[in-house]
Amino acid sequence: MATRRQVIAIYRQLLREAEKIPAYNFRLFAGRKVRDTFRENKGISDFAVIDEKLAEARQSLELIRRQAIIGHLYSTEKLVIEQPKKALRRSK
Repeated sequence: MATRRQVIAIYRQLLREAEKIPAYNFRLFAGRKVRDTFRENKGISDFAVIDEKLAEARQSLELIRRQAIIGHLYSTEKLVIEQPKKALRRSK
């Protein structure tokens, strides 16, 4: 039987691992997918279903970890949107 603490822990692990994905679009997609999936399933009260969903979350965690490792092996340049903002200089 899964406890609330276990569910929150796997949720945080999923979000942390999603942030490690180097590709901007995949990183945003993974984080959004994790949040949406947990919001969608927050009303489930049957413990058997919760255990199934928790097992799926653990599989997703392993998938995201593998994706982050592969992404670091084949990294590319950062997108323009990922570059730090530069201060604008105004002429007087």
